[in-house]
Amino acid sequence: MPSDKTNRISFQGEPGANSDTACRNMFPDMEPLPCPTFEDAFNAVETGKADLAMIPIENTIAGRVADIHHLLPESKLHIIGEYFLPIHFQLMVLPGVDRSEINSVHSHIHALGQCRKYIRRNGWKPMVAGDTAGAAKLVADRQDRTMAALAPRLAASLYGLDILEENVEDTDTNVTRFVVLTRSKQWAERPQPDAGMMTTFIFRVRNVPAALYKAMGGFATNGVNMTKLESYQLGAFTATLFYADIEGHPEDANVKLALDELRFFSREVRILGVYPRSPSREEWKVAD
Repeated sequence: MPSDKTNRISFQGEPGANSDTACRNMFPDMEPLPCPTFEDAFNAVETGKADLAMIPIENTIAGRVADIHHLLPESKLHIIGEYFLPIHFQLMVLPGVDRSEINSVHSHIHALGQCRKYIRRNGWKPMVAGDTAGAAKLVADRQDRTMAALAPRLAASLYGLDILEENVEDTDTNVTRFVVLTRSKQWAERPQPDAGMMTTFIFRVRNVPAALYKAMGGFATNGVNMTKLESYQLGAFTATLFYADIEGHPEDANVKLALDELRFFSREVRILGVYPRSPSREEWKVAD
């Protein structure tokens, strides 16, 4: 396993993407490493090209990032932190372009949907791009004055574009939750019971009646708050993998009892990470 530190943090997307912004905000001293796909971002950490990965896992508007919940269990990477980023879109164009010249607006399909009312109000044609920063790069590369992009503020400075209008999204409740991944298992220490900790794990229940109900009972009886529970089909709908987030540390007495009960009714339980709870979690009230 690679041991040399690179001081790089990988993310999926072009430079200037929201994931790039999250990297720079949380780890300003690290070098963001753009990757074409989520799998490439994971692989960069696994092969030692990067020390960490910044991966979006859910959004208050678009919901879960489905690919991640399949990649996480297979990757063997570990979660060591979480970060919440408010999502804003800036209308950006080539230098000197007036909004009256715009005919089309380019961005990721989710961004177009989250700015749908704004685009319709202005009568522009929405055009799907691979990602938001990629749309800004496209406008810069094409040098077409009729094209605009909806992208994060960082993209405008990276690609030399002008921002004509700021924060044009249809709602101000758009927040993405990211998780920070590393190769080695690094459980955060618990200075005191439930000192703002999160534990993330996956599990598969045994093939017995009411197995999920019984497996979850320990969290209720021991007062453990489960903030997320999602299911994913494995194979031809013959097995189900569950992903869960809970508040607390596995060394907390009540969490330990709940996990013991979970293991009794499960074929597999694997903890993906034990990490500090983000201060933004309560502020944004993410719908886990």
